[in-house]
Amino acid sequence: MTRVSKTQGGPVTLSKAGLPAWLDPVVHAVETVEPLQLSRFLPPEDGAGRQSAVLVLFGEGACGPELLLMERASSLRSHAGQPAFPGGALDPEDGDPKGDGPLRAALREAEEETGLDPSGVQLFGVLPKLYIPVSGFVVTPVLGWWREPSPVGVVDPNETARVFTVPVSDLTDPGNRATTVHPSGHRGPAFLVESALVWGFTAGIIDRLLHYSGWERPWDRDNHVPLDWRA
Repeated sequence: MTRVSKTQGGPVTLSKAGLPAWLDPVVHAVETVEPLQLSRFLPPEDGAGRQSAVLVLFGEGACGPELLLMERASSLRSHAGQPAFPGGALDPEDGDPKGDGPLRAALREAEEETGLDPSGVQLFGVLPKLYIPVSGFVVTPVLGWWREPSPVGVVDPNETARVFTVPVSDLTDPGNRATTVHPSGHRGPAFLVESALVWGFTAGIIDRLLHYSGWERPWDRDNHVPLDWRA
C-alpha cells in the first residue's frame, strides 16, 4: 500500500528537549551503548544488506510508560506473523541512509503501518546499525517520544495483523520473560505480553534497552519457551 507520508519533504531532526524525566535512562543508554553491546550481528563490512529502519516509540498510557508494537501479517515474506517495531526498508525519497534517511523511513513506515501521526512524534536518539542475517536487512533503530498520541490501528491487513502498546512494567515483569530456542540452536530473550510472544530482533532491542537503562529486573533465563508456544 502506498500513501503520501507527512514526513516527505519536511525537516526531520533529533531533539532531547522537553522529554519526560523517566526517559533519561534511555537517553543515556542510547548515547553510550556500543554496537556489540546490542548484538553480535553487525552490518557486513562490504556494505551489503538492505538499509532499513524501525521506530522504537515510547509513549505514556494508563499503566505508565509503554512501547508501540505491531504484529506483522502472516502472509509477508520476511518475519511473517512476528510482533515487531513499526519499520521497513528505506525508499529513495527517504534520503541519505547515512544521514536523516533512517529517521524519515522510521516515521514513514510507522505512519503507513499503524496510521500514527508523525507530527506528534519527537525523535530523540538513534542506536547503532544492526544486521538481521535471515533477511539481509541492515536496521537502524530510531527512538522517539510520543509527545502527542494519535489513534493507531491496522492500515493494511496485508502488512499488519494488529497494532498494540505494551506497558514497560509488563516488559520488566520477570513473570513475562523467557528464553527462546530457535531450531538453529540460537537462543535469545523473549517477552510474553499482550497475548503475543515477542522474540528475535525486536525482543533483543527491548532486552538491551531495559538492561542498559537500568530497568531490567532479575528473571529466570532457564525459562525456555518454544517458538511454537501457541500450539
